Amino acid sequence: MKKLFLILMVMTSVNAMAQKFALIDMEYILKNVPAYERANEQLNQVSKKWQAEVDALTQEAQTLYKNYQSEAVFLSNEQKTQREEAIVAKEKEAAELKRKYFGPEGELYKKRESLMTPIQDEIYNAVKDISDLKGYSLILDRASDAGIIYANPKIDISNEVLSKLGYN
Repeated sequence: MKKLFLILMVMTSVNAMAQKFALIDMEYILKNVPAYERANEQLNQVSKKWQAEVDALTQEAQTLYKNYQSEAVFLSNEQKTQREEAIVAKEKEAAELKRKYFGPEGELYKKRESLMTPIQDEIYNAVKDISDLKGYSLILDRASDAGIIYANPKIDISNEVLSKLGYN
């Protein structure tokens, strides 16, 4: 039994040694893909536009509140209630718009997904093709994994991925 276990351990370590590994630096790759930069710029522009809309509604709510505060002594209870409801409605409208644009499933998320997914898929397919061609068992992204303390630059295939994508 001990001999069988020892043989299995030796075979496992020999198999592990035969595996090939490589690294990519996704940040480096993305910086060198013009479509990614264009998509980021488009997202920034749309985000600024939507944030301006949210800010405008928030400003309207603040203006309503300031006016209410300065005029509150002259208003009847009914008028106060109407003004308070208008302020709350405007604040709610601003919060709903913010959630619509910037929430977890908001428009910005959907826009980012629609712009970035094709780029990520293209990179993934290039990495997969290189992996299949060169027989890599595992390819790690060194830009996103803090667990990599040292990696030999010889196993970094980021430039190969860029070449496969048509970028130098």
